[in-house]
Amino acid sequence: MSNTRAWISSLRLRTLPLALSGILMGSFLAVEYRLFNLKIFVLTSVTAILLQILSNLANDYGDAMHGADNSDRIGPNRGLQSGEISRIQLRRAIILTIILALIAGCFLLTIAANGNSWFFFSFLLLGLLCIAAAIFYTVGKRPYGYTGLGDISVFIFFGLVAVAGTFYLYAHALKTDIFLPAAAIGFLSAGVLNINNMRDRNTDEAAGKHTLVVRIGVANAKRYHTALIILATAFLSFYSYLHYELPFLWLFLSSAPLLLVNVLGILKKDPAKIDKYLKQLAIATIVLTLAFGAGIILGTG
Repeated sequence: MSNTRAWISSLRLRTLPLALSGILMGSFLAVEYRLFNLKIFVLTSVTAILLQILSNLANDYGDAMHGADNSDRIGPNRGLQSGEISRIQLRRAIILTIILALIAGCFLLTIAANGNSWFFFSFLLLGLLCIAAAIFYTVGKRPYGYTGLGDISVFIFFGLVAVAGTFYLYAHALKTDIFLPAAAIGFLSAGVLNINNMRDRNTDEAAGKHTLVVRIGVANAKRYHTALIILATAFLSFYSYLHYELPFLWLFLSSAPLLLVNVLGILKKDPAKIDKYLKQLAIATIVLTLAFGAGIILGTG
């Protein structure tokens, strides 16, 4: 593996659409209430991408240090694992990404807060919490990703925080029903993590990484995966039902074939052969989000 390819592998570009799904969903909901702001959207997207990259780099660092990334691992080789990237280089990249995320976040909050100090510092604290969550998922003596808490963390940060937080940046307020699409994105994001953890179950268990899959077994993890996809569809369907005056919201169901392919593939395939479904579900999630957003745009005119 070349040094450039090693960095690309560590950045895990195929996860970036998933990071944008929550931002897009929150922004589409803002469009529905005629609160959209292009500057906020661009800066929120940049910040989210940087936080996702930080999470990916920190994950590589932590898993390599704890032995979860090794030669027996089924998924793509990582930079630190392969030896193409040194510990010092990866630590420097993590620090640089933190700085860039903070800069982008502060620009974002300056515009979104519009002089409201409480708003600015409250969201800055939330941003610092997101940075901490990204780092300590696998880094440190007691990383929470090694205790089976990764799924709930992904649900909260990729779903509830990403969607509701983005909406709040536009509206300076929350509406109860937006937590339905927020939860839907959270369920799908947890599904992506579940595929990753099913693929890596054996090496994770050997390294003492007790993910949810390690705790419940592959058979139950496949049932759990099916439930996540069903719940995501059900929550978005309920939101569309509540907003019956916008019938185009049901356009999100156009992504159903992609979700069905994902579920059937996971149910039928051996965990060693499901890596392609990780990328496929990330793409299906952003397709679903874009279809849902198209329904909002068509419905609101």
